[in-house]
Amino acid sequence: MKTLKERIKQQKFNSVAQEAFLSIFMTSTVLRDQFLNSIKGSGITMAQYNILHILKGAYPEGYPRYAITERMIERAPDITRLIDRLIKRGLVERKQCQEDRRRSMAFITAEGLKLLEELDQRVNAFLREFEENTGAETLRQIVDMCEVILLKY
Repeated sequence: MKTLKERIKQQKFNSVAQEAFLSIFMTSTVLRDQFLNSIKGSGITMAQYNILHILKGAYPEGYPRYAITERMIERAPDITRLIDRLIKRGLVERKQCQEDRRRSMAFITAEGLKLLEELDQRVNAFLREFEENTGAETLRQIVDMCEVILLKY
């Protein structure tokens, strides 16, 4: 366990804004690595995991591509290709929209739900450890501080 200063071997920063930005960025990287470790071996990426969760939220209905894009945690310019890869694996299916034939809807499949259930057990174990190591009150403060930033940008 190392602090930001120890990790990047820098003792001084140009401003508190720079130090805060780098702290958030570094923390995000550390948490991303831990998350990726929890879905390791599944053959899906973080973005694909996000898409599966979005489609699970609409289950048994689906979403058009734009609605998936709006809900993504990290914007992905290649959302169509991500969905295509999930379709090839049998985790998602695509159907033409009845109201507008130019639009298609994506749906999570039973196989997608099964994979998500397995992965969620691993992710939830990571999240329990995260909460135990950090503390619920500290996590609530982090959420509140992040909301301040998100509302500004």
